[in-house]
Amino acid sequence: MSTSSAQNTSEVHFPITKHVHLSVLFALGISHLCNDTIQSIIPAVYPLVKSEFSLDYVQIGVITLVFQLAGALFQPAIGLYTDRHPLPYSAAFGMIFTVIGLVALAYASSYALVLIAVTLIGIGSSIFHPEATRAARYASGGRQGLAQGIFQVGGQVGGALGPLVAAFLIVSNGRQSVAIFTILIVIAICLLVWAARQSEQIKSGFEAYKKASNKAGRMYTCRSVILGMSILTVLMASKLSYLEGFRSFYTFYLIDRFNVSVETSQLMLFVFFISSAVGVLLGGLVGDRIGRYQIIWISILGPLPFTLLLPFADFFWTGVLTVVINLLMASAFASIMIYAMELVPTRIGLIGGLFYGLNFAIGGVAAALLGALADRIGIEGVYSVCSFLPLVGVLTVFLPRLRGEGS
Repeated sequence: MSTSSAQNTSEVHFPITKHVHLSVLFALGISHLCNDTIQSIIPAVYPLVKSEFSLDYVQIGVITLVFQLAGALFQPAIGLYTDRHPLPYSAAFGMIFTVIGLVALAYASSYALVLIAVTLIGIGSSIFHPEATRAARYASGGRQGLAQGIFQVGGQVGGALGPLVAAFLIVSNGRQSVAIFTILIVIAICLLVWAARQSEQIKSGFEAYKKASNKAGRMYTCRSVILGMSILTVLMASKLSYLEGFRSFYTFYLIDRFNVSVETSQLMLFVFFISSAVGVLLGGLVGDRIGRYQIIWISILGPLPFTLLLPFADFFWTGVLTVVINLLMASAFASIMIYAMELVPTRIGLIGGLFYGLNFAIGGVAAALLGALADRIGIEGVYSVCSFLPLVGVLTVFLPRLRGEGS
C-alpha cells in the first residue's frame, strides 16, 4: 500500500487538522504510564503473595481473573455513555478507586482482601480508559497511529516498570512498599485534570472529527461492521491469551526451567514489557504509512515461528525470542483499535471501552485457565500449548477492507 493510500484513509475518516496536540497526547501518555505501572505491580508481587498466603497456581490465576474482570466491567458502558454525554474529568475520578485499591493491596492481611484490593484497582482502570482514549483521538490531528502510539506506549512503559520496581524495591522491602506508588496516582490525576481543561485547544479537532464521523458512519454496512468487529475480537483474544501467559506466569517459567532468582525473573519480565512499549509505538507509526490491515497480518501471524521455537530455547535465546515475539504481537493493538474506530467512527468511547475491556476480561479468563492448565501439565507445558495460538491470525484475510486501504 502506498503512502498516499494511507493518507487517503485518514482524509476520509478523520481529516488532518492544523496540528497534532502533542502536549495533550503526552499528558495522556504519562497518565497512562502511571495507571499501568500500578496495574503491573499486581503480577509483580505474585511471588510474594504466593509464598505469604501459600497459594497455588489456580489461586494466582484467580487474582488476575478478578482484577481483569473488574477492569472490564464498566468500560463499554462508560464508553457508550460518554459518547453521548462527554465526561472529560471521569478519567481523573477513576484514579480515586486506584488509590484505595493500591493501599489495600499493600496492607491486605488475607487472600480475600487481596482480591478486594485488585478489584478496586481494576475499577479505576475501567473508568480511566474510555475517556482517555477519546481524548487521544481528538488530539491526534488525524495522525491516529501516532496518537494511539503515544497513548499506548505510556501504558506499556508503565507495565514494564512494575517488574523493575518489584526486583529492586518490593522484593527487598516487602509488599507494604507498594503504598509508595500512590504518588504516581496523584501525578496522573493532575495531568488528567489539566488535559480535561484543554477542551478549547482541541475543539477544532473535535469538530473535524464530528463532521467526518457523520460522513464515515454511513460508509460500512451493518454486516461488514459485525463481521469486522467479530474478527478483530477473535484476533485480540488470541494475542491476549498468549501474552497473558507471559504477564502472569513468565517469572515462574524462568524460575522453574532455568533456576534463576526472583530478581532475575523480574528483570526478564521488565524486558518483556519494555519490548511491548517499543512494539506498540512502531505498530502505530508504521500503520500510519502502510495501513492497519498489513500491520494486523504481520503482528498476529508473524510471531508463529518464534513461539514454536520458544519452548526449546535455552535461557539466552528465551530472552531473545521473548523480545521478538512481543515486538511483533504488541504492534497489533493500536492497529486493531484504529481499525475498529474506522468501522464505527461515531462510537469512539464505546470502542475504547470495549477493546480495553476485552483486554482485561480475556486476559483474566486466560490467566485462570492457564493457571489450571499449569497445575495439570506444568508451566513448561502451558508454553508449548500456547505456541500455536498465532495460527488464529489467518482470520485476518476475512476482515472487511477499509476505504482507502490498498490491496
